[in-house]
Amino acid sequence: MPPLSSMRLLATRAAFVAVFVASLATAIPHGDDEEMSMDMHSAAAATPSPTAHANSEGPMSYFAYGKHSGAIMAHITLMMLGWCLVLPAAVMLSIARSRLALPSQFVFLLFNAFGLLLGIIYNSQTPDLYENNAHHKIGWIATWVVSAQVILALIFAYAGRGELDSSSNSNSVSYEHASFLPVATDEREQRTFPTGPMHGYRWSRDSGQGTEPNSPNRSPGSPSFDSPSECDGFEKPDEGLPVPSAEPRGYFHSTFVDRFLSNRVPGMVSNRVLRIFNGVYNVIDRIILPFGFAAIATGAVTYGGIMRGNEIFNGLAHFIKGGIFFWYGVLTLGRYVGCWADLGWAWNKKPPASVVGWKAKVPSGEFTESFVIWLYGVTNVFLEHLSSPAGEWSATDLEHVSISIMFFGGGLVGMLFESSRIRDALNDAILRSPAQSTRDENWRAPKSQGVPLNPMPALIILLLGMMMGSHHQTSMTSTMVHKQWGNMLVGFALARAMTYVLLFLRPPPSYLPSRPPTEAVAAFCLMAGGLIFMLSTRNVIDAMEYYEVDAMFTFTVGLGFTAFIMAMEILFIALKAWAVKREQRPQLSFRFP
Repeated sequence: MPPLSSMRLLATRAAFVAVFVASLATAIPHGDDEEMSMDMHSAAAATPSPTAHANSEGPMSYFAYGKHSGAIMAHITLMMLGWCLVLPAAVMLSIARSRLALPSQFVFLLFNAFGLLLGIIYNSQTPDLYENNAHHKIGWIATWVVSAQVILALIFAYAGRGELDSSSNSNSVSYEHASFLPVATDEREQRTFPTGPMHGYRWSRDSGQGTEPNSPNRSPGSPSFDSPSECDGFEKPDEGLPVPSAEPRGYFHSTFVDRFLSNRVPGMVSNRVLRIFNGVYNVIDRIILPFGFAAIATGAVTYGGIMRGNEIFNGLAHFIKGGIFFWYGVLTLGRYVGCWADLGWAWNKKPPASVVGWKAKVPSGEFTESFVIWLYGVTNVFLEHLSSPAGEWSATDLEHVSISIMFFGGGLVGMLFESSRIRDALNDAILRSPAQSTRDENWRAPKSQGVPLNPMPALIILLLGMMMGSHHQTSMTSTMVHKQWGNMLVGFALARAMTYVLLFLRPPPSYLPSRPPTEAVAAFCLMAGGLIFMLSTRNVIDAMEYYEVDAMFTFTVGLGFTAFIMAMEILFIALKAWAVKREQRPQLSFRFP
């Protein structure tokens, strides 16, 4: 474990450099933009439209402009490293409540500040080739959201360093303000538990009473828990605010900033406000990566100069729907490796309320998938003809509306399948059980009814893939690209069907993840299909034909990026598991990372 002083020094340097670079960036003007918009252009899908070529009649794009390419390439590199490598690692460490979370967030701010500086420099050297683009606004919003989260982390780190009163009779700690991050406790006394020595950090649900040295309420050889659920295997590290310690803890190593925050913050923030801040912090942890994905996608659009005028509707349809399938695949891979096992979403036996509390009432993963499908069908019925110049309904619009109706009906059926009340009512209506309780196995519901074997989400996506694979397009290249992601969606549906067959034959007997191998294939198909879906927009296809790029380009690029992203996702989840194990207190039973 690295010494605390070195982590403080690293955080100090990173914080000061990030603040300095951000201040320098905001001081450089943009020649053609009064708001000094940053330009986080992404290379993820940087393909220009044919009108963006230097010799074409359409408007110029940054891709075809060609000048000052060093600055924009450096900007793209820093932003991709920051948002795709550093930030996911910081998010995982933050969710794990690791002491390395705040230094990693400062490192991300450093990458983002340098990338922001290069983007502003590039903007000041080039004309505004994409007026009123969304990337500038989304980039700034994402930057300020992450910055606000880091400020909250600093507040949490210093909020527990106020006045602490020690009682000589009980040696218990009383406090008014709580600390968000784990804090050190006194380790002078040797402690023995069934799972080993007590870790030097307490979490929120351990009040400290009975676990402090020489405490009269402390039972020898066992930790103190307020309820039976304290020692269950499903306690998450982010279920509350840890208590502070008498030892001061700072991230700026006795500097002026450290003394200022230590004196000011504890008296400014109450425990109730800290809990509100904690909720905001947790929400940012969950939404910042999709937010960054949107910033990267809009950066590619801005750099390529695509989706202008009425083409924005076709582009948004492909990017939004393709992005949804991509993140659906990311979540599917997370379920496969064991995420959300406490909700019963990791293809495991759902834990009861006595083990996980309120989480036992969370609907199944299949219900959530069906709800999203139903919601898409409800909201998309009236949006399928927006690109029509005269507002008239065409045959193609009616085809798309029919797909939306299919999503509406299929999602509704899937939600009804997941209703336990409907399932129990149907069981009683088909064959009434004896009035008195009986131990006869023949009257008990089969084990397969305890597993959410819901085929509707997979069936809807299977039909969508088949329809999109045979959908009429304006060119052969467009037809082939649509068939590619249509086949990938069909592959997901077949893999999910095989998962249900495996679970029907042998329902999961354990609370631990069963990890059916077919779900890894399903995740790959969804992620690759989503990326290729995004590349099948009309402007991208026109650019491929203009530059004489064949349809296999999207297929190979999509598959290659998918394999790499899957590997990185597993590494990030493993990093979170390592951080939880590094910071957690000893448990009497298994604990999900």
